Amino acid sequence: MLITRVLSAMVLIPLVVFALYLGGPWAAGLVAIFAALAVIEFYQLSARLGARPWVAAGTALTVALVFAAQFPAYHLAVPAYLVMLGALMVTYVLRQNYDGFLLGWAATLAGSAYTGGMLSHLVLLRNLPNGLLWVALAILTTWGTDTAAYFVGTTLGKRPFFPRISPRKTIEGAIAGIIAGTLITIGIGIPFLHLSWPLAASLGLLTALATTFGDLAESLIKRQAGVKDSGNLIPGHGGALDRIDSLLFSGVAVYYFVIWIVQAG
Repeated sequence: MLITRVLSAMVLIPLVVFALYLGGPWAAGLVAIFAALAVIEFYQLSARLGARPWVAAGTALTVALVFAAQFPAYHLAVPAYLVMLGALMVTYVLRQNYDGFLLGWAATLAGSAYTGGMLSHLVLLRNLPNGLLWVALAILTTWGTDTAAYFVGTTLGKRPFFPRISPRKTIEGAIAGIIAGTLITIGIGIPFLHLSWPLAASLGLLTALATTFGDLAESLIKRQAGVKDSGNLIPGHGGALDRIDSLLFSGVAVYYFVIWIVQAG
């Protein structure tokens, strides 16, 4: 299993790095692909719970939210979301189809906001001054937090951490992940982004916590749906949603910390 995970990462990482390095529509396109794959998995999980989301419309909205972030000056994200919200409801009205309407309508919109809306913050982050470094900080801190939590949790972990949601996670692993994530942010933020020690440590702690609870949030969804992985798209890693669950929260945390606290951009 570990070898499969490593081989999959060796294929994916260069593609991700190259697209993010190019920025612009390349980065937005990469994010849109992952968001679309993730929202489809979200809809499949919703269907297991009896909802009937409108997959085509929701996936289109998800991609639109990501590309709206590429052109923030036009403020397209909120209008796109509201138009789709109303359009879906009008469509159901015209069909006079209320059987399962509310669950399907809510799942469609929630899935798009959860994946496309939250992941679009990576595009916003990439387009800031020093955007490549900020994105690298978000991704590496997220990866470091998850990795440290996994290895320490599986080797030294004894006390459960939110066992009803994710039985394998431990307090020891969570603490190790938060420490690792904070140190990674300090290691990137101070020398490369010229953050002060307090700012770098605060950002690291915030990002590590966001990573931890982003992972738990997806576990909550999977626990209710009764599945271990959101899908099997990536060998050894599960589905697309499994790969970006932590980043959904951490990307948002880093973006708003940068524009509100650091005041970059």
